[in-house]
Amino acid sequence: MTPSARTRARRGEGDRLRDEILAAASDLLVETASEDAVSIRAVAQRVGVTPPSIYRHFADKDRLLLEVCHRSFDRFAAALDASATDEDVVARMASLGRAYVHYAIDHPEHYRIMFMARYDLSAQEYAEEMVSDETSFGLLLRTTEELIATGRVRPDLAERGPLHLGILFWSTVHGLASLLVAKPGLPWPDRDLLVTDLVGAVIRGLLVEIPG
Repeated sequence: MTPSARTRARRGEGDRLRDEILAAASDLLVETASEDAVSIRAVAQRVGVTPPSIYRHFADKDRLLLEVCHRSFDRFAAALDASATDEDVVARMASLGRAYVHYAIDHPEHYRIMFMARYDLSAQEYAEEMVSDETSFGLLLRTTEELIATGRVRPDLAERGPLHLGILFWSTVHGLASLLVAKPGLPWPDRDLLVTDLVGAVIRGLLVEIPG
C-alpha cells in the first residue's frame, strides 16, 4: 500500500509535518515494541507521505529515533518534576526515585530508547541533550545538592559532591527500572512495594540516620 499523495507544504506546514512524523514514529515504537519495526517506510505510510518527505526532515532512521528520544526525555523530565512536590528534600528524593521507575513501567519502549539504546552522540552532545539543567538529571543534581546542604548525608559521601551522590542514586533506580523493562515476564513480586523498598533502602544508605 502506497501513501496517498500530499500537496506541497505551504509556509509553516513543514514544522507540522515534522511533528506528525515524530508522533507517528513514537506511536509505532509503542505499538510494535521494536525499534526495527520503526522504519522510514512504515513511518511514511502512517503519516501519508513518501519516504523522501521523511528524509527532508531527518537524515536517516537513527536521527529520527534520536529526536523521538529527545522528546521522550522532555516528557520524562516533566513527569519527574511533577512528582517533586514535597517540602522535605528526603521525601522529594524518594518521590523522584519512585516516579523514575514507574515512568519506565508505564512507558517501557520510550524508556528503552532513552536509556537502553546506543546512539552516535559525542560527550558534549550527550551532556547538552540529556543532562543539562533543564533535564531530569539536572533536577536530580539540584535535589542532591539540597540534600547535602541539610547535613543529613553521610560525611564520606557528602564530601564527594552532588554528582557522585546523584549517580549513586540514579544507577540504583535505573537498575530496577531496566530489569522491569527488559524482563517483564519474570514472576515479579508486588512492583509498587518493590519500588518503594528499593528507593527507601538506597536513601537510607546515603543518610547519617533514618529520618523519623
